[in-house]
Amino acid sequence: MSTKLSSTERIKTDSKGLRGTLKESLLDEHTGALREDDQVLIKFHGMYQQDNRDRREERAAKKLDRLYSYMIRLRLPGGFLTPEQWIAVHEIAGQHTTGVIKITTRQTIQLHGILKAKIKPTIKAFNEAILDSIAACGDVNRNVVAAAYPSQSAVHRTVHQLADKISAYLKPKTSAYYEIWLDEEKIIEKEETDELYEDRYLPRKFKVAIAVPPNNDVDVYTNDVGLIAIVEAGEIKGYNIAIGGGMGSTHGNSATYPRLATPIGFVDNEEKALKAVYEIATIQRDYGNRSDRKLSRLKYTVDQYGLDFFCDELERRMGFALETTKEVIFTTRADEYGWQQTENGTWTYTLFTENGRLLDEGDVQLKTAIYEVAQTGKANIRFTCHQNLSLCDIALPDKPVIEALLKQYGAIAHTEQASVVRKQAMACVAFNTCPLALAEAQRYMPALISSIEQLLHQYALDDEEIIMRMTGCPNGCARPYAAEIGFVGTAYGRYNVYLGADRAGTRLNKLYRESQDEAAILALLDNLFKQYSEQRLPGEAFGDFSLRAAWV
Repeated sequence: MSTKLSSTERIKTDSKGLRGTLKESLLDEHTGALREDDQVLIKFHGMYQQDNRDRREERAAKKLDRLYSYMIRLRLPGGFLTPEQWIAVHEIAGQHTTGVIKITTRQTIQLHGILKAKIKPTIKAFNEAILDSIAACGDVNRNVVAAAYPSQSAVHRTVHQLADKISAYLKPKTSAYYEIWLDEEKIIEKEETDELYEDRYLPRKFKVAIAVPPNNDVDVYTNDVGLIAIVEAGEIKGYNIAIGGGMGSTHGNSATYPRLATPIGFVDNEEKALKAVYEIATIQRDYGNRSDRKLSRLKYTVDQYGLDFFCDELERRMGFALETTKEVIFTTRADEYGWQQTENGTWTYTLFTENGRLLDEGDVQLKTAIYEVAQTGKANIRFTCHQNLSLCDIALPDKPVIEALLKQYGAIAHTEQASVVRKQAMACVAFNTCPLALAEAQRYMPALISSIEQLLHQYALDDEEIIMRMTGCPNGCARPYAAEIGFVGTAYGRYNVYLGADRAGTRLNKLYRESQDEAAILALLDNLFKQYSEQRLPGEAFGDFSLRAAWV
């Protein structure tokens, strides 16, 4: 490995605890952009600098600066908000952003279109609602995701408490966020001590997920660290630990690849699980690739040094040995749409939010519906890793009130009328704001699904839960490589097509066709669906049939 550090490493170590020159950048009224180094540092504060790519040519022709704006993502371990917090988010979105509230694939929300002068007012408004965006992006531990459905077992409450603890344990110790965005004074001049991140932080982003079998709704094996709860007689007996998952790759670079996490052992209590996650992060800090950011995720560290080395080093740092991995069986990754009752008698309603875009559109006014529900104070909000929203902790006497509001604004009809395949689908943001996008995703996927629905109906496959996901580039934010059918953008209007992942999220797919346009995609799916309908075994999922038919 080269010992030459990437430019990002210099920016981090020279940043004075992620402060950089952000205060000075914010005062520059000549441009909507930040200074180049500060564009890296702002990610650690939960933000990305973006511009409207639809208007680049127009503005360039007029010799105008790009139309810069900022995306802010919240840190919400387990994806939970109170109704009061949702009201605050709704109002903030109306004041400073595009108005669309975007639910992400990591169980949180982000707001787009914030101008530079509005960043501080937005952060301050979030802070008043006891919300923050610290470490929602950047080379640190990202939002910790956890199994979304308390209706599945009482242990979910324990799992969400663990997500909160991991998030707090791995949060950066610098006070830069509070000084820059909330105008808090630095109490002492000496540099803060951060035993985990030091002054280097991690080589790349670090993602943690907690799953409760048999539902793998968090896609646990696509994370750097996966914790799988082992439940016996209604109690968590400990956690299997899996390491080295990650979706990102680069077109044309065979050294990069998606990878599912490898189970390495079991710990028998929460304290050990916390220690394990922390020390896995320290190993990645010390051994991860800091020269080539394309090869800097934990998955590459694991594969470079080997599982034996990694496990030995982990046990040395933890001070105890891992036990043998327990048997785990996942059977689904699906969200539970509609009404579900929990073990304690309360109710949850999960509504379909296509590609996580929460807005009012025609007769379907999802954003207003959730706002009106929040105004009653009778439901908490929880997001899912499939970009959907659950109204939860609803008492039985309050259920009719919530249901009436959801019906009034079209949310229930929208959820019930969506096809099975549409409810399973996901897409990343892509155009017009993501600078990495090569092709459309969330703006195009709904129309493609409409065409695919016609093919499925033609072959009597309407009720098949085929998991389809699309991204505008190979970074894989919507986890396309873990989909039964994955579409990965290669150029505008063209996608690589992947087949063969399993329904439970324990097997990756493989490349089937390269750089296909819409006509080619629909033609090949027509042929594949025809074969599947005629030759599948009883109960055989599409991804499993793809392998048996030797398509990949």
